[in-house]
Amino acid sequence: MDSQKERFKYTKPEKSWILQDWANSAYAIMVTTAVFPLFFKAVSEGSGVSAANSTAYLGYANSIGTLVVSLLAPILGAIADYKGYRNPMFTLATGLGIIATISFAFIPDENWLVLLTLYAISSIGYGAANIFYDASLVDTTTLNRMNRVSSAGYGWGYIGSSIPFVIFIFFQLTGILPVSQSALIKGGFVATALWWFVFTIPYWKNVEQKTYIEKQPHVVRNSFLRLWETLKNIRQYRNVFLFLAAYFFYIDGVGTIFQMATAIGSDIGLAANDLIVVMMVSQFVAFPFSILYGILAGRFGNKKMIYVGIITYTFICIYALTLDSLVTFIVLAVLVGTAQGGIQALSRSLFGQLIPKKHANEFFGFYNIFGKFAAIIGPVLVAVISQRTGNSLNGVFALIILFVIGGAILYFVEEPTRETKLN
Repeated sequence: MDSQKERFKYTKPEKSWILQDWANSAYAIMVTTAVFPLFFKAVSEGSGVSAANSTAYLGYANSIGTLVVSLLAPILGAIADYKGYRNPMFTLATGLGIIATISFAFIPDENWLVLLTLYAISSIGYGAANIFYDASLVDTTTLNRMNRVSSAGYGWGYIGSSIPFVIFIFFQLTGILPVSQSALIKGGFVATALWWFVFTIPYWKNVEQKTYIEKQPHVVRNSFLRLWETLKNIRQYRNVFLFLAAYFFYIDGVGTIFQMATAIGSDIGLAANDLIVVMMVSQFVAFPFSILYGILAGRFGNKKMIYVGIITYTFICIYALTLDSLVTFIVLAVLVGTAQGGIQALSRSLFGQLIPKKHANEFFGFYNIFGKFAAIIGPVLVAVISQRTGNSLNGVFALIILFVIGGAILYFVEEPTRETKLN
């Protein structure tokens, strides 16, 4: 049993693992959530694309990127379970995301389709890297510290991502740099990529693959065979796949709201600068609540705290129908901030506690295919309903069904005890 002091201290591998969330979350806020959606809408609408269609195209690009990661995730995870494979695969995926993000800066403003294509590529690199990052949690800490470490990753990720975001906002609002708005935004993308690279260095140095399968001939073929064996023996892992079914639905709603928030805010008439400031407020709210979720999970259990997040998001879907001003959007953003990091962190740590450690990468491949493949449905749902009704808020309300179904399935998942955890 950890002492109270030890519970709040982190080892060097734990700190390095947490810092990787600090590193890649800059991409999540600058590219996925806040700046790129607004930049893309300005570029595409300046080329004659309607507001509803530009939102829809962004939704389709998100879906394409997540589809590619979803299809690759199980086999990538299975390959990464072999000794010496995970870290190089993590590096390759991270490099793809960083290079694609830097490339945004070199695309002429009128080439919105090329820009959107690079965005999809960058999201593939980001998503694939997170397969290996998430799986490395089981090698970084102990089972009874996973909630705390996973939550700290999300919490510090929000703070880390906010630093380049705040610097960008400062330059945008003050206009002290003698550059155009387009040049400032592109410079922000380059800075995001560099931030991602620099703060990944400790992870490369200190996080090792400790649990693995020994190398075999024909790695790819054997990886497919292992996947097939896992699927054939699915009853042995019934609890794991029951959790994944629940996760499939509720995380779809979480991811869609995260991806489409600024585009939807733009559709109700909010100014770009107001949207960016609001998203920053959401980031700062998310930090303490992510940490709080991890602490409370130690007392009440993962499932109960995940349900708190699901209920919060259900209310968010209903409240979204009232969005008509900056004030109502701020309230929505704060609500998102209270639940987003916590529900994701505890889902990751609960899954890490349910799976066999030797096959962590393979199982986190399934975790990502369920999470990423699910994220195809939500953006398409928002996109289709936005186009058909001419109102993107109706699309957000429709996401409520995903949280209801996910919560219902989660009820049947058994939380692990010391006796039932797989080794």
